[in-house]
Amino acid sequence: MVSFATFKTPLLLLTMATGFITAAATRSNPAEHKKTPPKRRPNVIVILADDLGYSDLHAYGNEVIKTPNIDALGKAGTRFTHAFSTAAICSPSRAGLMTGRYQQRFGFEYLVPQNGGQTTAAQQRALAARLQNRNGTIEKLDISEAEFEKLPKGLPATEISLGQLFHDQGYKTAIIGKWHLGEKEGYYPRQRGFDYHYGFYSGLTMYAPEKTPGVVDWHLPWAMSEVAAWHRNGSNRLVRNNEDVNEQQYLTDKLADEAIQYITANKDQPFLLYLPFNAPHDPFQAKQEDFDLYPQVKDTTKRVYYGMITALDRAVGRIRQQLKALHLEDETILFFTSDNGGATYTRATDNKPLKGGKLSDFDGGIRIPFYVVYPGKVPGGKEFRQPVSNLDIYTTAAAAAGIALPKERVYDGVNLLPFVGARQTAAPHEVLYWRSGYSKAILKGDYKLYVNERSRQTFLYNVKEDIAEQKDLSATYPDKLAALKADLAKWESQVKQPVWPNRYSYALEVDGALYPFPI
Repeated sequence: MVSFATFKTPLLLLTMATGFITAAATRSNPAEHKKTPPKRRPNVIVILADDLGYSDLHAYGNEVIKTPNIDALGKAGTRFTHAFSTAAICSPSRAGLMTGRYQQRFGFEYLVPQNGGQTTAAQQRALAARLQNRNGTIEKLDISEAEFEKLPKGLPATEISLGQLFHDQGYKTAIIGKWHLGEKEGYYPRQRGFDYHYGFYSGLTMYAPEKTPGVVDWHLPWAMSEVAAWHRNGSNRLVRNNEDVNEQQYLTDKLADEAIQYITANKDQPFLLYLPFNAPHDPFQAKQEDFDLYPQVKDTTKRVYYGMITALDRAVGRIRQQLKALHLEDETILFFTSDNGGATYTRATDNKPLKGGKLSDFDGGIRIPFYVVYPGKVPGGKEFRQPVSNLDIYTTAAAAAGIALPKERVYDGVNLLPFVGARQTAAPHEVLYWRSGYSKAILKGDYKLYVNERSRQTFLYNVKEDIAEQKDLSATYPDKLAALKADLAKWESQVKQPVWPNRYSYALEVDGALYPFPI
């Protein structure tokens, strides 16, 4: 170590003490002087509701429900009025969201069966009877039960999940909530790019143990999923990093707690948080305090449903408040949406003015609430009226983080940032496609084609003029009908056949008619 006393020249000593030499050196290198610390890459939060319908939020027209925190997303960011999921049922829709690609490109077309799909002969007969009483059927498979069980069912390793994309770029990654993209070895969240998982693997689970004080339990004996809903065994169990947990807290509150803890623990580094709540999917269980907010609602089914959505709204508000408290609001891009339309078969919602609901390719089954909040990058208080897709979450998040998409595959999602910022005037999507086995649809411009090959039903709608899909224009515009059929067929020729067959079908009743849909 050299002391100042070793220098003979007082001027040099004074110069070093005052930092003159350092300042002079800086002035001699303008480029070095202009350097600033690299800007932190944005955090990404994707909040996914489960079966939340288009008209289940106050901002989307529901005059009864209280959703001030979710509605506030439209003030802080942009609200999309023509957003769509890629499927009318949760598992395939999540596969599209998680990859930014139509799930049909990798054969993920049907629900991942609960507990691997194995059932005894007695259970099959009981399920068949239940299905037949509720407009459903068990499909006759061309393969044996043993062969069906061996088929890979989940998000394949060949796909780059949203978690994997960000993990490989140095992000901390977590999923807190429902997975439903595979329930076996090789498909678990931590094997697909997520550092941390708290939640469950299947399509549904209980919000709290039955008869928990302060929780209203309400059974839906008319719902096909009633038996599967009221337990936490098997794939319905709660896990933390694949280890079982015994949770007593109301699950919507618990998932919010977990999210807040994760955000706090990772506040000093960029993170991706995928937060798929199970609300308001059945089983119907609401906290008493939320149920009590709606004394004017005499239908108990709807009242419990509104209470469940209220808990979801409170969770969203708590998460945003924590971002604000940690000064992370401006450093975070946040998405909020639903996996598919509202489940009309629960009798709690109707998706009006849209037609149909979950398990149908009418707009009630695939049109969803959608928000993007990103201060300074996404306009606040804006309403975006052109069609977008949940596929766009992947590509928009990647663009916000400056992550280049892999070149060796087709991405169907679009970066929405130039469109919401008005730098692009064209529509993000010229055309959108749907296929769940024999149920199909295509939206191109103002026209939508619906095809159900099982029931031999074909409809053409102008959805701009006929939002409720009531006026079939097939006979009026045969050329348009033929063109959309050709477009749909061309797209189908570019995607794969399903990797595993559907085990069940359910016929949704819409306006007095039945429309079968594969599960």
